[in-house]
Amino acid sequence: MHLPGTEPRRHSLLSRVPLQLRLGVTLVIITVTALLPRRLDSLYLAPAGLLLVLWPLCRMPLGYALRRLLIMQCFILGLALLSLLSPATAPVVIAAIIKSNLCVLTMLLLTWTTPFLEILQELRRLRLPTIMLTTLALMYRYLPVLAEESRRMQRARASRTFVAKRRIVWQNLTAIIAQLFIRSADRAERIYLAMCARGWK
Repeated sequence: MHLPGTEPRRHSLLSRVPLQLRLGVTLVIITVTALLPRRLDSLYLAPAGLLLVLWPLCRMPLGYALRRLLIMQCFILGLALLSLLSPATAPVVIAAIIKSNLCVLTMLLLTWTTPFLEILQELRRLRLPTIMLTTLALMYRYLPVLAEESRRMQRARASRTFVAKRRIVWQNLTAIIAQLFIRSADRAERIYLAMCARGWK
C-alpha cells in the first residue's frame, strides 16, 4: 500500500506531456463545459469527443473510471430529483448532470496520469493561495485515515450485532456517518493544536 503522493506514476502518453500543459487543457475543458448552453446542444459533443480521444492515451481502466463516476452519482443524482418536481426543468437538469460527469471525467484523466503531490507543487509554482494548497494537502493526506476509521467502526459494530450484514449497513449508516463526523472533527482539532504548538501558522 502506498502513502498518498508516493503511488507509482502511471506510464502513458499523457503522462509524458508537460504538467503545465495537462493542467491548462484540464482547465480549458472544464471551463468550456461549464459555459455550454443550459439545454442539450450539439456543442456537448466537443468536450465529450475530446475526452474520448484522450482516454486511450492515458490507459485508464474502464472499471476504475466507472467506480469513481458511480460514487459521484450520489452527489450528482440530487440534481435529477429537481426534474421530478418540475418537468419543465428536466432538459436543464439533464444538461447539468452531463456537464458534471464530463468535468469529473476530465479530473479523473488528470489525476490518473499525475500524482496528486505533483499537481500541488505545480499549483504552488503558479502562486495559488498557500492556505488553499495546505488544506488540499491535509485533506488528501487524511482521507485514507478516515477510510480506515470507517472500516474499524463497521467491523466493531458488526462484531457486536447478530444481524445480516446488509441490514447492518442500511440501518446504521446514519449513526456511522455521524460518529465518523464527530471523530473526524475531534481529530482535526487535535492536529490543529499540535501544529500550532510546533509554530505552524
